[in-house]
This record gives sequence, structure tokens and C-alpha cells, in this order.
Amino acid sequence: MACSAALSAQAQAAPGRIDLPAGELATALNTLAKQSGTQLVYRADQMKGRRTTGVQGAANTDQALERLLKGSGFEAKRDASGAVLIVQADATPRRAPAPRPAPQEAPPGGGAAQAEEPVTQLETLQVTGSRIPRAQIEGPAPITVVTAEQIQAAGLTSVPEVLRSLSQNSGSVQGQQNTTSAQSTPGAQAVDLRGLGPNHTLVLINGRRIADFPLPLNGRSNFTDIGNIPLGMIDRIEVLTGSASAVYGSDAMAGVINFILKKSTDGTIIDYRYGDTERGGGESHKLTLTTGFERDAFSGIVGVELLDKRPLWGYERSNQDSTLDAPTSRRRLPRLTAQRYDWDDDVLIGPDDDCAAMGGLNEGTTVLAENRWGEPYCGSERAIAYRTIQNERKGVTAYGSFEYRFSDSLSWFADVQAGRQEVRLLTGTNGNDVVSDVMGWEFHDPNSTDNNDKVFYNALTGHYEVWSRQFTPEEIGGLRNRMNVTTQKTFAVTTGLQGAFGEAWNWEAAYNHSQYKADVGMPRIRAQAANELFLGERQGYDADGYAIYSPDPTRLFTPLTPAEFASIAAMSTFRPKADNDNLSFTLDTPALFTLPAGDVGFAAAIEYGQQSYEINPDPLALTADAYYGPRYGDGEGDRDRWSVAAEFRMPLLSTLEASLAGRYDRYNYGNKNPGKFTYSAGLEWRPLDTLLVRGSYGTGFRAPDMHYLFAGDDYYRTLSTDYYQCRTDEPTFSDDDCYDDGTWDINTFDVYTGNMDLDVETSKSFSAGFVWSPFANFDLAVDYYRIRVSNQVQAQSREQLRVDEANCRLGTTDSGAAVDINSPTCVDALARVIRDADGNITSVRFAPINIANEETSGIDVTANYRLQTANAGDFRFTGTYTWADKHTRQQYPGDPEEDMLDVSFSATTLPRQKGNLGVSWDRNAWGASLFGNYLGRVANYANDAWTKATWRFNAGARYDINDHLRVSLTVNNLLDDMPPKDATWANYPYYDTSWFDSTGRSYFLQVTWKLGGEAL
Repeated sequence: MACSAALSAQAQAAPGRIDLPAGELATALNTLAKQSGTQLVYRADQMKGRRTTGVQGAANTDQALERLLKGSGFEAKRDASGAVLIVQADATPRRAPAPRPAPQEAPPGGGAAQAEEPVTQLETLQVTGSRIPRAQIEGPAPITVVTAEQIQAAGLTSVPEVLRSLSQNSGSVQGQQNTTSAQSTPGAQAVDLRGLGPNHTLVLINGRRIADFPLPLNGRSNFTDIGNIPLGMIDRIEVLTGSASAVYGSDAMAGVINFILKKSTDGTIIDYRYGDTERGGGESHKLTLTTGFERDAFSGIVGVELLDKRPLWGYERSNQDSTLDAPTSRRRLPRLTAQRYDWDDDVLIGPDDDCAAMGGLNEGTTVLAENRWGEPYCGSERAIAYRTIQNERKGVTAYGSFEYRFSDSLSWFADVQAGRQEVRLLTGTNGNDVVSDVMGWEFHDPNSTDNNDKVFYNALTGHYEVWSRQFTPEEIGGLRNRMNVTTQKTFAVTTGLQGAFGEAWNWEAAYNHSQYKADVGMPRIRAQAANELFLGERQGYDADGYAIYSPDPTRLFTPLTPAEFASIAAMSTFRPKADNDNLSFTLDTPALFTLPAGDVGFAAAIEYGQQSYEINPDPLALTADAYYGPRYGDGEGDRDRWSVAAEFRMPLLSTLEASLAGRYDRYNYGNKNPGKFTYSAGLEWRPLDTLLVRGSYGTGFRAPDMHYLFAGDDYYRTLSTDYYQCRTDEPTFSDDDCYDDGTWDINTFDVYTGNMDLDVETSKSFSAGFVWSPFANFDLAVDYYRIRVSNQVQAQSREQLRVDEANCRLGTTDSGAAVDINSPTCVDALARVIRDADGNITSVRFAPINIANEETSGIDVTANYRLQTANAGDFRFTGTYTWADKHTRQQYPGDPEEDMLDVSFSATTLPRQKGNLGVSWDRNAWGASLFGNYLGRVANYANDAWTKATWRFNAGARYDINDHLRVSLTVNNLLDDMPPKDATWANYPYYDTSWFDSTGRSYFLQVTWKLGGEAL
């Protein structure tokens, strides 16, 4: 069918005539309005199911309109305002309403933008933010609409890039470079509206829920992966910020992001893009094919996207290719390759040959190094950079949207999406003295003495020792052999019936299923095999419980052959899966009844859903002795949800309209049945045709994430700083001094566990603002927002628990502020930080908890201007800006509020400002654009000073060889800016990966060829 559609596609109309293909009447009317510049006013609900035989060779707009409407039961009438009304043939038309501010589309960044054409098409649209079709996009709450054309003009090449450009997306999201994120959720990427956490943003595709990524973010919360959504198949993205729980469900506290995929095309589009970076690495190829078909009552669109993106490595960027790039002297030391530590004498012992045998490893950079105390070990400055900055990603995604019309009032529909992508990445460690569990080994025996399982008794020396080894590219047979390999398999289908009855009632019954499966291959080292390779056979245990060996130290400092390495290497495979199933029935009408000021719109919905996940880990990864490094936890669970919702839109006066929505959600999991009613209300006031004043208020309710509830024990063998001992021994030290010094680091065995006793989260959201269009081609939108989340669930920070424990024991913070040992925070921290009889920390037991609240407020501003000239072409200017006035959180009632916008905040500080500016130019076959992203200052690593604000610019140009063939060039990071310097960011890659990367300037060359249909 796709090939037939391509062969039979319409050729472009010749000059001086109007040609329109057969198909949906509403689509044909929209096309005619854009081509002719004629303002058409009609009710889209009356157009549902209406078809047209098309137009061939019409001489003018009136003739084309007459032929389009022939036999449809509609006719065109022009009223005194100059608008053309499409009405039923036997109907007496009312005067067309005076044009209001045109339906707006927003550039990346948010807010409203000037419509693409200088006409007002008052089509009844269904948009994110309401289930009721209505005659304009702008409503009581601000909505951002980003079209495919705007994405192209801004030079954004992936869905995560598009969402990262939104000024409302202000959360600190861990990306591809973050070691913890890459290990726990390899290949997945998240979005975080208003900085309230990725799990508080509801992500939809075509208005439908999709399955979560099957592994929890950082081993904690569930979230939606936006990294595998095909950019080339997106028609537009709609973003509603603020609580939308009353309309879309209990999990839409921070907002909703709705990806609308293409629904129709009048030809076949072949789109190929080649990308590369100026500094090398990260080459990419993307091919998208989209085509449509129509066979009598059956129509559809099919698309396929192929992606081949190669990795970008840390050693390919000069600002992070060596430990010498570190800002602190301790971190500039070579990263260890082999190290022998005498625990009794507290000293390192170097090899007899001063590391000469290992000199060829790490590309010939391995040398005899000394730590900050002058003790010897074998190390390399370069080995720190053997990791990926950008993942390798290869895959295919297919999408289809189909419709069969039984009659004008009944049709069947189906949307199907399937994808398979393979993501490869390699993680490393942040310090020069820490061994990676991916490419390293350090003796550990879970049967040895508690808290010292990395220590063994050397029978040849009579001392207790710790041996550590990091493996090199030469030993492992190339870096690709140690890459994490994740195969992502996604499938989603939505099918159902929709129709109309009576004069103005519409209904839809739908079933939606989505599934996300993954095969996650994590390279590991088999602990027992590595122990034997380096230490020989174990000779039992001594009286104190330590394993006894008689090892040859030359084995530690001798390079391995690839075969020897293969004998201790393994691939630990997890097979997680997540499912989401929903049944829904919706009903709506634009005229439930009539008030003096007009018709009251109404919509209602009833839904039932099932959600489940299971991690399906490698059984050996759950044991304490199978692999070197951390044990991993398990988790699985399911729950049911049902809900009922209703929404009204009521014209109170000719200039005042109100909206009201209510919803009840109820969950069922374990022995819990939490449920709650939520509501929202909004007002729209138009005192002038050019001014909209609006406001909205809503409540929210959210059940805890699945993994917060159902997580099994997850184990972390880690090096932890004992802040209490440090600040006792060194009263003048700050917490940062303690962490950076390393003297008070101790091995701990920390445990994370789910919490079935978690309470539900609730929220309140408010927004108020205006949209002003004082003259043609200009608009300004200003909106204030405030969101407060109560009982918010967050996983506790192990680092913060140890800091809190020290503060509580000492009665003061490191800055001198008094701390009450009887406060809720102190009671909790003292119970969770476990010490042995000698006062040493052995474990931190942490879990998800309900914190008291988190609150954020601020202002969004958007301005757009279009300048049309007779000779120089058309110019469009856009600007968006978000200023966060407040973002605070409180862990327990009675605790002081923490300011998340201030450098004093102990966790990641959020930026107060984000924004962007864009300008585009079009003249005949040529076009160009410049788009800049602005990120306000963010805190440095030490949280005691600011990192400067930054701009990143993209530029683009296009040339239409003819009206069906286009070539375009995009340059991202036009000025080749690198991350700002931070003298306190000692951990690799020495900058904040939440906001910055070292990709540098990159180029994308794109060729778009359309076979048949209208011009591009």
C-alpha cells in the first residue's frame, strides 16, 4: 500500500491553477486556506467523517471551494467581517465572531508564538489541556506547542535536545555521561518539568500513556524514557506545565508532555541526515521514510526511522582526556592500573621493576606514580577517559496510523509503534584511586571479616594486604569488549472505535497497550576466578576471619593476555520488562446546553488501567560472591487503577469563559487502596480582542512509584566518608574538606529497600497571566506559576544521611548552625547510620520516604514577532524566559526549609533562569535560522559559589533545489563552547554533566525529498 501511495501521489499544481487531492474535507479546507490566505470559519465537529473528491484545475479560490463542498451538505457564505463561513446547506449562519488572538504555536522554550500564516483559522481543535474540542488553543493554562518545522529551524536533532531547550524543563536530569545513571538505566533519558523530578511529568504519545523504562532511575523511581521516541515522525509536541491531574490522571503533577505523531501525508517523504563533530567522534546517520495511502474508506500513514549513531569517547576531548585536566592536585594523579596496599603498615608497595612490565599498557602511558603521600603504584593519566560521552545507538522504529470509515458517524482507528534499538556505552569511575567494577578487580571475599572483606592475609609477608587492578584496552581486547550493551524493544498499540450521534455528540472507545522490554548486558568480573588468577588458591581463614593466600606479587604487576582476561570476564544480563494497559471510554459535545452567553462544552471519561514491572536480574548479581563490585537488587509488582472524570467549559459572558474539571482515581496494590478526588478550575477573560487574561487552579494526587513500593534489598559496597570522625579529629574542616581529604573514608555495605508504607503525594497548582497581541504579527505572554507538592516521595541520600548524623552528634553543622538532636531529621539519621562497637560506620540503611513538601514558583515570559518585507523576505523572532522565584523543600514537618536555588543547598542546586532566543529568515528558495539556549548560573561542585551563566547557539540554512527537494545544513554549538571551568569539580569529567557536555561544534547535513503531493 505504501508503494502504491508513492506511485500514485499527486504532482504539484502548475502555476495559475489550484489542485487539491481527495480525502478528508477538513484537511482540504485547511490546505486551501493556507494556499489562498482566505480566512475560513467552521466547526470541526461537524466535519468529522466528511470526505471530498478533491479539486483539479480550479482557477480561483471561490471555484475551488465550491468544488470541495460539492455533495458534502455544506456551503460557503461570506459575512460582513470578510470571513468565509462553512455552514450546513440548510442552516442560517450567524455572524462570524471577531477574530481573537490567533491559535498560537510556540517555539522550543515555551509560550505562544505567532501563527505561521496571516489568517485566523477557527478550526475546533483538541489539544493537550482539555478533552473538549474548542475554537482556540490558548486557554486558562499556558500551553507550549513545538512543531516539527520549529524543531528543524532550531537545529535540534533529538527528542532529549528538544525538551532540554524548554525553559520550563529546569530539573537536573542525569544524562549519558553520568556514571550512576548510565549504570542503572543505560541508554535511557528523562525530562523534568519545573525541577520536581522526572517521575512527576506525565509523558504521552498521541494522548496515550506509554510504559515506563523497565529499570528505575538511579535504582530508585520509575520514569518514562524519551530517548527512543523517533524525532522524524513527530508532527508537534504539546507541553502543559502545572498540575493536570484532574484531566489526565493522578501522575500529572508537574505537567504533561504529549508527542503528537504524524497522522497524514499527501506524498512520500524521504529524509536523510548525516552528522559529525568538528573535534571528532559521534558520527551519525538517520534515514526517515514516511508515506500515506487511501483506498476508499481505508486510509493511513506509515513511517520508518533508521538510526546509526557512533559513540563519542572521553579521550576524544582535550578538556577531559587525562587526569591532568582535573582542577585539584589530588585528582591530577595518574589513575591506578595496579596497586598493592599493606594494611598493617598503612603504605603502598610498588613493584620491583618500577612498573616497566606494564609500560606498554594504556597506549604506553602507564608509569610508576606516587600518591599524595609519596607512595608508589602503577598508573596512567589517560585511563580515566576510557568511557563514553555519548552513547552508541543503532536501531529502527516503525509507526503506523490507520483509519477505516464505516460511515460518516462511525470509524475504526489504530496507532501502532514498534522499535528496536541497541545502545552501547562504557562507564568508568570518578577518582584515580577507585576501582571500576566494569574494568577492574579488587580482592573481596564476603566470607571474610565484616567490613574488611577487601583485606586478605598474605602468608608470605605475614601482613594483611589489599590488591587492586584496573584492566587496560590492550588486556581486554579493545574497549568495545567492556561496553554495556542494552537492547531496547518497545511496542505500543492503540485501537478502538469513534463516532458521533445526535447533533453534536462524539464518543470514543479505545484500548491501549504498551510494553518496554530490554536485554541489559553489564560487563562484570567473576570474583572467585579473579581472586585465584591473582592470588592463587585460598588457604583457609585465620583466627580473625580473614582469607589466607600466598600470592606472587609479580602476577599483580604483569599484563594479562586477552585470553587470561576472558577467563575472568563475564556479561551479567538483566531482562527487565514493563507493561501498561488501559481501557477508556470518552464522550464529548461542544453544546451540552446553552447559557445566555453561548453553548456549554462537556466531556466525560472513564478509564481502567493495569501497570506492572519486573527487573528480572541475573540471579548471580544478587549474590555476594559471584561478581566483583556491587550486588544488585530485584523488584517487581503490579497495580490496577480506575478513574472517572468530567470537564465543563462555560461561557459566563461574551468576554468571560470558565472551565471546571473533576476526577477520581483509585489504585489497588498489595493491601493498599489509595484514592482521591482532584479538581481544576480556570477563567479566560477577553476584555479586548487583542488581550486574554487567564488563570487556573488545580489539585493533584499521586500514588508512589512502583519501585518505591516493591523494590527488594539493593546492596552497595562503597567507600564512604565518616564526617563525624573527620570533624571530631579536625574541628576546622568543612564537609567538603572531609570528603576531598579521603583520610576518613571507610568501606561500608549500604542497603536500599522499598517501602510499602509510603503515603500518597498531593499537590496544589496555580497560574495566572495574560496573552497580548497589540498588533499583527506580534504577541507577548506572561504567566506566573506556583506548584506545591506535599508528602513527596524521595529516596534518601546516603551521603546526606552521614552528614546529618555528624551534625546531630556534634550539635552543629560545619558552618556553625545549631542542630537539635531530637529533631525528626536527627532521629531518622541516627537510626539509619549503623556503627560497630568501635564506632566505625558499617552500613547506611536508606529507603524512600515521604518528605513534608516541595514548592516552586516563578514566571514564564514569551514574545514573538514576525516581520514581512517586500524584497528581503520574512523574519521571525522568538524569545522565551523562565525565572524561578522560589524552589524549596522540607524533609520533615518542623525541619527548616532548604532553598534549592541557593548555593547553600546540600544537593544539586537548580538554575533560577532558563531561556532561549531565535530568529529565522525565509525568502523564496532560501532560509536561515539562529537559535540560542540560555542557562543561568548553577552552583559549583562545592556548593559555595556560582558557575557563570552560559549561552549555546545553533545555526541553520536551507536551499530548495525545487519545491520537492530541499538541502539543509545545521551547525550545533556554533561557537564551539566547552563546559565552564569549575575549580571545585574534582570528579571526572570535571564539570556538571546535568547541564553540560564536551561534544563541541557539530554539523548535520540533511536532504529531504518529497515524491508527489504539495510542495515542501
